Amino acid sequence: MTAEISMRYGCNPHQAAARTYIADGRDLPITPLNASPSYINLLDALNAWQLVRELKAELGLPAATSFKHVSPAGAAVAVPLDDTLSASYFVANRELSPLATAYARARGADRLASFGDWIALSDVVDVATADLIRIEVSDGVIAPGYEPEALEILKKKKGGDYRILQIDPDYEPPAIERRQLFGIELEQGRNDFVPDDAFFQNIVTSRKDLPASARRDLIVATIALKYTQSNSVCLALDGQIIGAGAGQQSRVHCVRLASSKADNWYLRLHPRILEMKFAKGLKRPEKINAIDIYLQDDATPAELKAWEANYREVPERLTAEEKRAWLDNLKGVALSSDAFFPFRDNIDRAQRSGVEYLLQAGGSIQDEPVIAAADEYGMLMINSGVRLFHH
Repeated sequence: MTAEISMRYGCNPHQAAARTYIADGRDLPITPLNASPSYINLLDALNAWQLVRELKAELGLPAATSFKHVSPAGAAVAVPLDDTLSASYFVANRELSPLATAYARARGADRLASFGDWIALSDVVDVATADLIRIEVSDGVIAPGYEPEALEILKKKKGGDYRILQIDPDYEPPAIERRQLFGIELEQGRNDFVPDDAFFQNIVTSRKDLPASARRDLIVATIALKYTQSNSVCLALDGQIIGAGAGQQSRVHCVRLASSKADNWYLRLHPRILEMKFAKGLKRPEKINAIDIYLQDDATPAELKAWEANYREVPERLTAEEKRAWLDNLKGVALSSDAFFPFRDNIDRAQRSGVEYLLQAGGSIQDEPVIAAADEYGMLMINSGVRLFHH
């Protein structure tokens, strides 16, 4: 343990004198095992650690998250992967431990956004997980511990400059948290809420059946929301986030962003994409970018020309009709919102991305038409009464 960690600079290079410490002089609960974290690294690491710690405590499964700019690009628990997901996540034919499976799912949610991520893992990092991290472009990792061989694998990343943090899993922060903004102190009670049985009781739609899998996915989405910059909405399926809409000023833009990301996630499972034959020597990030361009409806001729150079055999692009037909197979998606839905347009957009289970705070003057819209689509909606803004 150490009392202070110094950094080269803060959020930006011109912001000097950056350091982290505990005000009362106690040792920090984090120890750098390789390279020194930056200011932004620590913002990601400490938010991400809380997310995976809570997922593990709630669901009893190893958990992982892929963080970028103080919001999760993906988060997941260790639900086994089928062959299609393994191929889409570039982990086919790899031996994955439960922890590695959780990270493969977290990274696979939005591989474009996860480029250069900060990773948080709920359990001691094993060789299978370290070997998976080794091949991804990532800035650093935080976990409660590392197997010796796994640590040696990670220390070799980025020419030895890969940032590795170990956190004391027993550390508990004070009940009151403080921050300073513009020279002014702000203070509040720490947000220690976690979903309990009461959180799921107020089902307001005609549909009342909440299967265990949907409840699990709502927990994943809700805990991810706690550490996503607001306004935010998360879509989850099979124990992982498949779309996150973070930091939007209007609720419907959160839903549109999260749903479009979920659509892209599901379109990546289309056989035409899984069968793509990339040019020899094409690196993993280049393949991911090529797939993203392939899926864009508004790609320019120049972009498409550059895109074609990534393939040995240029695949025929999916038409709008083919995309819609494929997306119509997406079912059983769970959506959690960090505040209430003010209008039914949120529900209308969500249903096009396979959403069947909705959780929101409720309490809007528009609750009645929003519930009616959910009933119209045969969805189940819970009004939890709990808002989860995070800034």
